[in-house]
Amino acid sequence: MALQQRENRMSNNLGILDRTLRIASGMLLVALAAPGTIESWGYLGVLGMLTGVVGVCPVYSMLGFDTRWDGS
Repeated sequence: MALQQRENRMSNNLGILDRTLRIASGMLLVALAAPGTIESWGYLGVLGMLTGVVGVCPVYSMLGFDTRWDGS
């Protein structure tokens, strides 16, 4: 029972467009932060890249959002 609840909490909730935008914007932020073009807050782009790659946004999970398209 606990495993099923845990699995439900961690199910993918990001659609392909959302994932692509998160990865691209995260890469841009990190690329700008590395040479010092923007300040170190740009390394927060790693979080965007991570959520995009994994396909799960914890904030979306808490709020009940889901950007996946189911075709209906």
